[in-house]
Amino acid sequence: MYFGAWVEIENDQGEKITVRIVGVDEIYDHHPQHISIDSPMAHALLGKQTDDEVEVVTPLGKKLWYINEIRYEKPEK
Repeated sequence: MYFGAWVEIENDQGEKITVRIVGVDEIYDHHPQHISIDSPMAHALLGKQTDDEVEVVTPLGKKLWYINEIRYEKPEK
């Protein structure tokens, strides 16, 4: 996966979220699905593929996510 991707991820609790990896200068619009390329989540996702597991280090500890889908066009959800 690369910069600009829309990524659907899911955790063991069944929580699904869709995020888009964008540049720091694109965070200005406060879009709830945009994450900075510099964020821990983006660092964990970059270079991964669908069905990969990613571990994200957060202030609350490590979180495990599974990549369900990677797209380069906005999802129609």
